Amino acid sequence: MPNPQTTRQIVLDARPNGTPTTSNFRVESTPLPHLSAGEILVANEAMSVDPYMRGRMNDTKSYMPPFQVGQPLDGAAVGEVIASNSDDVAVGSHVLHGLGWREHSVLNAAKAQIVDTTLAPASAHLGVLGMPGLTAYAGLMKAGEFRAGDAVFVSGAAGAVGSLVGQIAKLSGASLVIGSAGSAEKVDYLKEIGFDAAFNYKDGPVVEQLTKAALEGIDVYFDNVGGDHLEAALSALTVHGRVTLCGMISQYNDTEPAPGPRNLGLAIGKRLRLHGLLVGDYADVQPEFVAKMAGWLQADEISYRETVVDGLTEAPQAFIDLFNGTNTGKMVVRL
Repeated sequence: MPNPQTTRQIVLDARPNGTPTTSNFRVESTPLPHLSAGEILVANEAMSVDPYMRGRMNDTKSYMPPFQVGQPLDGAAVGEVIASNSDDVAVGSHVLHGLGWREHSVLNAAKAQIVDTTLAPASAHLGVLGMPGLTAYAGLMKAGEFRAGDAVFVSGAAGAVGSLVGQIAKLSGASLVIGSAGSAEKVDYLKEIGFDAAFNYKDGPVVEQLTKAALEGIDVYFDNVGGDHLEAALSALTVHGRVTLCGMISQYNDTEPAPGPRNLGLAIGKRLRLHGLLVGDYADVQPEFVAKMAGWLQADEISYRETVVDGLTEAPQAFIDLFNGTNTGKMVVRL
């Protein structure tokens, strides 16, 4: 069968103000270029939508360049190589790469990572074996300086990163792992995968629910939410406690600056350490992470869940749904 001559992609049609809507995106067809030396053509099977992409939709300077209006978005995707002008990547290989939000991608083979689909399905390399998995592992073990016996609190704990943080902590000898989530169903899920305690942050003040769950305090807080969760954690942290600041999804769609924690002064007397986390700083940890995660998966010691949405045209809504708490585990768009 001849290779396709065109593909479909999602373009940023207008920058959102506040929470994105589907009108901020459009689908367009575009010709596929001929392969140059060293390039490959990938038929994408699954792509990732992630909260960090919201920041790239603003025209502001950050740690990653903003998406451009009228241009396709990008992000992690995994698929099968259907044509290759590279001696390093053969046709039939499955690869992970950064040109998602489209059904086919042409890229330099050096920017693709061959993945093993015998250990887990291809889409797992977007989650448990991919960037969220490394974020969870490095954020807890390296940035958070986790030690056996630590009590750990994870916010947004039913998401792709948070659900893995809690499990990795338990497998590494945590004395207590607590998670917050936004529904009773998600709380039940956290308990199923080994969290010692979990609560629905909509049921009452976070500080009260966290204090009840951690009577002797917490040593590590893994923050995916910010806001009232961070404020509660600062109150609950013990002396020399550590905070990994991974994400603040509660504030990503704010149109005005969010107030800071009112109790930040506690960080002084408690000698707390707050560590901002960018997973790209931990590329050297990748081999260690993959070896550990592969072993846990083979031993059936790690559980992961995907929320799967079918079709490229549904990708914008899947992205928007991240901020509605629709997903449990990794949100994946199947192409």
